[in-house]
Amino acid sequence: MRFLPVAAAIALAAISVSTSLSAQRADTAIDPRSMALLNRGKAAEAAGNLPGATDLIESALVVDPRNRGAFLELAVLAEKQQLPGKAIRLYREALLLEPNDVAALRGQGEAMVTKGALGPAKENLARIRTLCGKKACPEATALAATIAKGPPLAAIAPTKVPDKPDAAKE
Repeated sequence: MRFLPVAAAIALAAISVSTSLSAQRADTAIDPRSMALLNRGKAAEAAGNLPGATDLIESALVVDPRNRGAFLELAVLAEKQQLPGKAIRLYREALLLEPNDVAALRGQGEAMVTKGALGPAKENLARIRTLCGKKACPEATALAATIAKGPPLAAIAPTKVPDKPDAAKE
């Protein structure tokens, strides 16, 4: 008799845990609404509407934050808008979802080169080469070419400090 309440509590706990686990989606299943918004965002991008595309793709991430494709597409949009810092962050978010994504590693490496960060870009290149192994890897070739080309002049040029006004003029 003493074990009946304990056994009933354990049975109820087991039922509630199994029910909640069966209701969860698999990690690889992306919400179809999120994919639809991503596709609409890509269409807006193709039409030249970058702000509209950004809004739609950000909405796709609100619907399903595990949509790695949306992070990658937002990173591409950030690069088109000459925002390499934002692109690096978005590629990092995609890499948190799939650490072995060579396209995200390449994109992040290219954005790093744009910012003038050659060291981290070379680390990404080494990681891509490790992931690709001995087979031909276009991502590694493209990132190596970007690194060899180097950062744009704006990233390496020192910023000019304005001259101090003369004390006699004041």
